Amino acid sequence: MNKSAIVDTVREQVRAQYERALAALAGATEAATGDDTKAEGKYDTRGLEASYLAAGQAEQADEWAESLAQLEAFEFPDYDLEDPIGPGALIEVDFNDGLQYFLLSPAGGGLTCETGDGETVTVLGPSAPLRSQLLGKTTGDAVGDSGMMILEVL
Repeated sequence: MNKSAIVDTVREQVRAQYERALAALAGATEAATGDDTKAEGKYDTRGLEASYLAAGQAEQADEWAESLAQLEAFEFPDYDLEDPIGPGALIEVDFNDGLQYFLLSPAGGGLTCETGDGETVTVLGPSAPLRSQLLGKTTGDAVGDSGMMILEVL
């Protein structure tokens, strides 16, 4: 499994989310400041509502920008088989008689990406409960009472 290709895919996905957020912000800003939202009466709040939407879109764009900056700055280290799991690890686990893959990333939690082998990797961000259960474990360890077994750490 090519860890650097997975990391590149996650970075591309976050970059795409950021670009979508910027496009949505541009549309919301236009809606908030355009001629169509000028108040036509005392109780017409279309402009106010559009400005709230633009503020929310700006906040979302800022969050994606921060996520992208974190991913660009983070060096994903290589792990040896016996190394304890830490940030940046790519983990293969056996769960319910099937293989699952997780990437412990500084940002992009919840995203998934496909590997060249057709496997799906789930990104675990800093606030993911499973991430905290995996940190410090090594190959062969069980994860809680879930029946999940760590097979490989990359």
